[in-house]
This record gives sequence, structure tokens and C-alpha cells, in this order.
Amino acid sequence: MKLFYSPGACSVGIHILLEEIGKPFTLELVSLKDQAQHAPGFKALNPKGKIPLLERDDGSLLTQYTAMAYWLAAANPEAGLWPAGLEAQTRALEFVDYITGTVHPQGFTRQFRAGYFTPSEADQPKVVEQGKALATGYFEVIDRQWQGDTWVMPEGYGIADSALFFVEFWAIKRVGLPVAPRITAHYQAMLARPAVQRALAASGVTA
Repeated sequence: MKLFYSPGACSVGIHILLEEIGKPFTLELVSLKDQAQHAPGFKALNPKGKIPLLERDDGSLLTQYTAMAYWLAAANPEAGLWPAGLEAQTRALEFVDYITGTVHPQGFTRQFRAGYFTPSEADQPKVVEQGKALATGYFEVIDRQWQGDTWVMPEGYGIADSALFFVEFWAIKRVGLPVAPRITAHYQAMLARPAVQRALAASGVTA
């Protein structure tokens, strides 16, 4: 397998899952800061111009974070990343979709790419502040609806945790956003996992 990634981006969540699974994979850098996701060579692979992108062993390509996380976990049940039972599986996907479809774009893309949300450069600081306020509210929702103990889901560690990690990393390390003690504890528990340590080290990210 090959993961197309950018350091510190949401691709780290998929990188963590690959490390947890333990099967061979390689990394291909697609630097978001250099706009490499829009380069013709990459767009030929993923016309959506987004990372992460996962090339499977048969050469087929998977886009969209939730689809990759589901496939990796479901195709590798021995890794214990995918809960048993329809209800638990549905709740795990519900959580990952909230992170990738709401928390990420509305809470953090507004902060990191304010120009995407307004044609006026003068209005960009307002967009950033709006992103911070939204992210704060989203983390409050996550805290109130927390179902597990150390890990997000009561069934234990899985794809929901790797998804939460990349946004809590942004909140805690990149923008200094206050989060609830439970989320800080989750972040620290993630940092203690060897798979997370390997993923961060491989991309040169300090947490």
C-alpha cells in the first residue's frame, strides 16, 4: 500500500491506522504548503485534489478519509480497529463523519485557509475567529456525547480515535484552543501509542 500524505494534515489519522495494522506500506509526500495537491501529476491520480489518498496493493485508489478508515479497519479485523455489531459500527462511522465533515472543514479549514471562505482579505480575521468559535463548540459536543472511557467508543480503541487525534492535535498544538480535560487526556493517551509515535516521526511532526 501507499499513502499520499502531507505532514501535520488529516492524513496522519490514516497513517496511524496503517501503523496499527502493521502491514507493509510506503509514503508519498504531497506538500499542501506547496499546493502539490493541485499539481497535474497528483490530480491525475485524484481529480478531487485532496489528501489523504490510499493506493491499495492491487493498484486501486481510495479517496475520502472515512472510506479509507473503514476499509483499513474492516479489511484487517485482527488489528481490532473495527467494533463488532451494527450499532457500534454505525456509531463509529457517525463519529468519524462528524470529525471529517464538520469539525475539520468548518472548525479548522476556516482557521488555516480563511481565504477559501471570503473574497475579502480584510474579512479573513473574522473567518479565523469564527473557525475558533465553531471548533470550540464542536469539541464541547464531543465531550458531552463521549461514550467510552479512555477511548471515544465504549468498545475500545479504533478508527474514531485516530480521527479525533488529528483535530485535537490541531487544537492543542497548532492553535492553542482550550479543550475539555477528557479530550486532553485522550490526546496524551494517543501520544503514548507506538503507532502514533511512528506516524509522527515518519512525517517529521513534533507533538
